Amino acid sequence: MAVTHEKGIARAQGLVESFGSRARQLRAEGKKVVGYLCCYPPVEFLTALDLVPFRIQGSTREPISQADAYLETIMCPFMRSCFDRALKGEYDFLDGLVVPHSCDTVQRIYDIWRFYSPVPFTHFLNVPHMVSPSSFTFFERELELFLRALEGFTGRKITPEALQAAVELHDENRRLIRELYELRKAPRITGTEVLQVMMAITTVPVVEANDLLREVIGDVASRQPLPPRPRVLIYGSELDDTPFIKLVEDTGAYVVMDDICTGSRAHWQMVGNSAPPTRAIARRYLEGINCPRTYRPRAGSHVQDLEDRFGYLKKFVKDYGVQGVIFYIIRYCDTHELDVPDVKEYLEQHVEVPVLPLEDDYNVPATGQLRTRIEAFLEMLPAGS
Repeated sequence: MAVTHEKGIARAQGLVESFGSRARQLRAEGKKVVGYLCCYPPVEFLTALDLVPFRIQGSTREPISQADAYLETIMCPFMRSCFDRALKGEYDFLDGLVVPHSCDTVQRIYDIWRFYSPVPFTHFLNVPHMVSPSSFTFFERELELFLRALEGFTGRKITPEALQAAVELHDENRRLIRELYELRKAPRITGTEVLQVMMAITTVPVVEANDLLREVIGDVASRQPLPPRPRVLIYGSELDDTPFIKLVEDTGAYVVMDDICTGSRAHWQMVGNSAPPTRAIARRYLEGINCPRTYRPRAGSHVQDLEDRFGYLKKFVKDYGVQGVIFYIIRYCDTHELDVPDVKEYLEQHVEVPVLPLEDDYNVPATGQLRTRIEAFLEMLPAGS
């Protein structure tokens, strides 16, 4: 691949459009590339062993043409799309695959993927569904097994110093993402551009990702604030392509904040250095990711339970001046669909912000129908500020 001289958002857009190009180049140079699904595999371990983490993405632009011969059509269309890309050879640059137990569909795709699209290294990461003292103990042991498996694959031992250095690199990545998100408050950057940057930085080594983030922040910080429009937060599951957010913004809003798997949810919390690295990583990934697949014990009344589970959304609404929330729920995503009534009640009744729930098929977006509903919703909102 030719060396690119693009900078900032143009560089991010190039990485997105030339899917996997940088990973292929690094593999040709002798690096090993490990693909992973969802937010839960600790990328710090991969970085510490000089592996290239690559977050597996589907495609909303390509029809699913091969995966349906192996998978039921009533299962998560995002996972079907990811597997379809693997069957088409679009993930032939991977040396490894790490799959967490984030939901039943992701768990089952692990065996199917490694049978029909094998790679040299595979690992299933058993992530507890509950947050309790025993869950953290269990998950820490699971992470130690993951480390040993990676050491066996690479033929190298991971040192505490290398792991701590990787933690610091990825925490710097998260700090830079928060700095980028600060520029959404004015806003000086669109939600479409932010998602392109987020898609790009999960396909390159963290050092390159941090350099890219600094470029984007430097470019965007010098922009003038965009003219007033309604300010929207997107809540939901996997959004790893721009058409839906672009649709919302083309319809007349700004997406100024998100709580999605490829946005703030995956990157907001730090690991820090207050505990041994493996223990701190276990706590960050199990407790710090607000995904509905994780059950948090109920304490007190129903209202208190809603506050405990979704209070961070109230802070997002306040800090980013959010005037409306749009749910983007992928069809057949049971974990998110089961949370919709509670999070809708919380936002509408306790945060007093209107909500528009939308369900989409991911791979075949009903653009016309969605546009009509979004237009009607935005008409209810103030003009923004």
